[in-house]
Amino acid sequence: MIAPLWQPSPDRIADSNLTRFIALVNEQCGTTIDDYAALYKWSVKDPVAFWPLLWRFCGVKANREWDSVLIDGDKMPGARWFEGSRLNFAENLLSRRDEETAIIFYGENGDRRALTYAELYRAVAGVAAALRAHGIVPGDRVAGFLPNIPESIVAMLATTSIGAIWSSCSPDFGINGVLDRFGQIAPRILFTADGYLYNGKRIDSLARVAEVAREIESIERIVVVPFLDSVPDISELPAAKLIDGFSKDSDEIEFEALPFDHPVYVMYSSGTTGIPKCIVHGAGGTLLQHLKEHQIHSDLKAGERLFYFTSCGWMMWNWLVSGLASGATVVLFDGSPFHPDPGALWRMAEAERVNVFGTSAKYLAAVQKAGFEPGSRIDLSALRAILSTGSPLAPESFDFVYQHIKADLQLSSISGGTDIMACFAIGNPILPVYRGELQCLPLGMQTEIFDEAGNSVRGHKGELVCTAPFPSMPVGFWNDPDGKKYHSAYFDRFPNTWCHGDYAELTEHGGMIIFGRSDAVLNPGGVRIGTAEIYRQVEKLDDVVESIAIGQNWKDDVRVVLFVRLREGITLDDELQQRVRKVIRENTTPRHVPAKIIAVADIPRTISGKIVELAVRKVIHGEAVENTDALANPEALENFRNISELSAD
Repeated sequence: MIAPLWQPSPDRIADSNLTRFIALVNEQCGTTIDDYAALYKWSVKDPVAFWPLLWRFCGVKANREWDSVLIDGDKMPGARWFEGSRLNFAENLLSRRDEETAIIFYGENGDRRALTYAELYRAVAGVAAALRAHGIVPGDRVAGFLPNIPESIVAMLATTSIGAIWSSCSPDFGINGVLDRFGQIAPRILFTADGYLYNGKRIDSLARVAEVAREIESIERIVVVPFLDSVPDISELPAAKLIDGFSKDSDEIEFEALPFDHPVYVMYSSGTTGIPKCIVHGAGGTLLQHLKEHQIHSDLKAGERLFYFTSCGWMMWNWLVSGLASGATVVLFDGSPFHPDPGALWRMAEAERVNVFGTSAKYLAAVQKAGFEPGSRIDLSALRAILSTGSPLAPESFDFVYQHIKADLQLSSISGGTDIMACFAIGNPILPVYRGELQCLPLGMQTEIFDEAGNSVRGHKGELVCTAPFPSMPVGFWNDPDGKKYHSAYFDRFPNTWCHGDYAELTEHGGMIIFGRSDAVLNPGGVRIGTAEIYRQVEKLDDVVESIAIGQNWKDDVRVVLFVRLREGITLDDELQQRVRKVIRENTTPRHVPAKIIAVADIPRTISGKIVELAVRKVIHGEAVENTDALANPEALENFRNISELSAD
């Protein structure tokens, strides 16, 4: 039996929200549940009991409760949740109006600001009144092209308090990337900042905003948040106002009470292989899932400090902001996490006594590669959990966290997606952490692994699926009236089953290992290989900063090609190639060993930091990549064109 890296203490288990929830279930439902496995089985077997009890445990605020919990619960898609209920998303995030801190903002230049819950409420009231005065009504779209600053949260809450739909992307998107997103949903109002800071540089946003406004005719008003300059020049922007001039004098918010599935957010797929899909999410399902994941799976309590390193273009921003609904203090950071050095975020965590620190697997790997060891330099005594997502967290990163950050904390590698605004595998405060594994399946989510024939398997790799409806399934896709695009995205592979597109395996501990995206799975000789299996081995080597593996069509088969970005001053010579192949062969199988290893100057990634195997595969096969504006570094794709080694045996 493999020993866990961490186990919660008896006191921690006893004090957890999850333990309190188990007691409530037993009291209310007459069950005798005494561990998480039994609780999980009950939650998926009896969703009509589970979800309402979770609603009450987490304190959802509603004007009217439901007539029916679940209608057509055997249909995917087609199930309907909490019919008859009326609630408002923003009202749940603004249930506090006291002097406790709601938001703390840090900029990479050392700028710090804080808002109390009372100050946040007043700021939202003023912007909401201005939106109403402009004629914004439920169902209208309001867009944000903003850094990760308090005003982004204010604008979102003001929008959703009315029942309008919020959609945002970060200001590092290019013009076409913004048009591909906002151009599809026709927003009436656009919030922007005059610019942002990244790695010590001032980057202007207003020139791009002016062009976006010329292209999107629906935009009636541009609201500018001063960020770089106290009084930015907005004379070239049509119908523009600074936020202080736009906001009204108001202390109260008129919250629109709306159905459970009323749209709250439009989110976007990565868009690296075409125009992004516009995914519409309902208010109730999003709220309920985030409350569950915060309070039950992350053990978040009122007054604690929750941080996630994210931008407004990644769903983890939406997830982070929902921490307000649990009465937590939300900590924001905008800028480069390595400016001026790898300790930037950790010093912030120390100064603000962060309790839950969220980031990406790539960030943790980069800190390790940089040789920075937070545990020996930073006081992290307040930190009790680290969350990681965006890509699979390598086993070596688990070791790094426990050896060089903090030994006594819950390390939760979590996985879900923009598609569901939630997780299919997640952390758990009362369970042990095993090296390389996501701790457990989330309550209420019938997560399974299917083989290619559609059989449910455990201990074998396959497709990550969900075989029962859940409240945060999308309302649908924008401009998809017959639902065909939505259905083909998730339900064509297996009937009446959500197929998520991850290649994964359920473990003997009740956890999960994810091996990469299914559409990036390599298939040499007909054997399926997850790309993460290769990355975990290659990136153990100090000389390799990061890597990307693709399958190249070759002589009626597929061969594995590995591209590596090396540490400065390192050359990919025969000795290094042998070391790469050796570490892969010894820790995986001969099938995983790449036929070709090629050094490149950079590897393309999305703005949220995910490497894009499909785009690279298209380039090396001479196919067009239609939407490079979805990439943070589109110029990196040029590294993969016309590589002579790819035409040789």
